[in-house]
Amino acid sequence: MSEHNDYRLEICLDSADSVLRAREGGADRVELCDNLFGGGTTPSIGTIRAARRAADLNIHVIIRPRPGDFHYSDLEFQAMLEDITACGDSGVDGVVIGMLNTDGTVDMERNGRLVEAAGRMSVTFHRAFDVTREPFEAMERIIELGCSRILTSGQENSVLEGADLIRRLREEAGERIIIMPGGDITERNLAKVVKATGAAEYHMNLDVEVAGDMRYRPSHIPMGGMLRMPEFTNTYTGVERVRAVRAGLSDLSGE
Repeated sequence: MSEHNDYRLEICLDSADSVLRAREGGADRVELCDNLFGGGTTPSIGTIRAARRAADLNIHVIIRPRPGDFHYSDLEFQAMLEDITACGDSGVDGVVIGMLNTDGTVDMERNGRLVEAAGRMSVTFHRAFDVTREPFEAMERIIELGCSRILTSGQENSVLEGADLIRRLREEAGERIIIMPGGDITERNLAKVVKATGAAEYHMNLDVEVAGDMRYRPSHIPMGGMLRMPEFTNTYTGVERVRAVRAGLSDLSGE
């Protein structure tokens, strides 16, 4: 039998258009980012506001000023506080944070200030958790901060590899915080992930490539570096992929 009667699906995405697509596919919530290639950074305030106006859907925004590690300078921290304030003013439902000390422990003072700035908004601690020194101690500190959930691959490259730790974290956490698996979950392995982790919420990226509208396509002027996306292909959340995962979770709920 399933451990849960109602699984929740969060889609990680990087545009206001993809927020609409995620809603159409049946997502429960989105994590709105920029620069998914770099692990996700804070999107522009224009993107945030456009997404909020367009979609009646639970929107969480990542608060991460740059790619790389999770120890930030004073100016980067000030930017994070400003971004959280802007999110609150824009009607965002939640923010996604994560700051670490140089020794791999949770930065209680600065994360605490971010949580305070979030006010009414839900707060998720993102996969900075996966590079903490001691996961159970980190979880306790994050609970102490008042976060609603932890996004984690179980400190491994994929959720399936980290499933044992995810299940143990869930058991230790009880009802105190939500442990949400995320990292290389696909339609093909979803049922295995659900069985292995027993979690109630799942975080997935379900993009598809869509040919752009440009008819004039000069091929000798790339806009990125050597490793780049095709210039005339756009990437959005795949409605049918979200719909298929939503149906799969509903089937699993009934088992």
